[in-house]
Amino acid sequence: MKIICIGRNYANHAKELNNPLPKEPVFFFKPDTSLLPKKQPFFIPNFSNDIHYETEIVIRINKVGKNIQERFASKYYDEIGLGIDFTARDLQQICKTEGLPWEKSKSFDGSAPIGEKFIPISQIADLEKINFNLLINGEQRQIGNTSDMIFSFSSIIAHVSKFVTLKIGDLIFTGTPEGVGPIKIDDHLEGFIENEKVLDLKIK
Repeated sequence: MKIICIGRNYANHAKELNNPLPKEPVFFFKPDTSLLPKKQPFFIPNFSNDIHYETEIVIRINKVGKNIQERFASKYYDEIGLGIDFTARDLQQICKTEGLPWEKSKSFDGSAPIGEKFIPISQIADLEKINFNLLINGEQRQIGNTSDMIFSFSSIIAHVSKFVTLKIGDLIFTGTPEGVGPIKIDDHLEGFIENEKVLDLKIK
């Protein structure tokens, strides 16, 4: 099982981090150890002083595919969920400044918690207009809509599958909207797709 993450897929998020807009989907990987066991809290690692949340719609792949044409991409998933791409922003900045790969800032253990519930796409009225949001301690922190994505679910699947064979159970994090920020011990994160709560996570 692979965790594939799409970067800079919302224009306003790219701007808030002073990143240029991509001309094609930018992707990187997290290992399976980035997933959190269900109902477990996220423990802030001791190697970073600046862990940021990034709330993302997650696609779960349901069939094997390679070189998938965009027009057929919707056949390769049938449910979506919500996940958090935790980022050690201080480590990421050091790696960027030194021109080094920055996997260690993105791929550490527990850095990709996902909600306990995935929603069948048959229950979604329009995949290109999905509302999602994140509350921290009851306060609204991120609000997103998939209509603001630079690259759609289908274009992401088509592009990634040119380079990497997609397999059943693979997860694709599809990018985060603006509003990312730091977490701290005792924070309580709640994530929603439309009005349905699908993610509940405590920070330790």
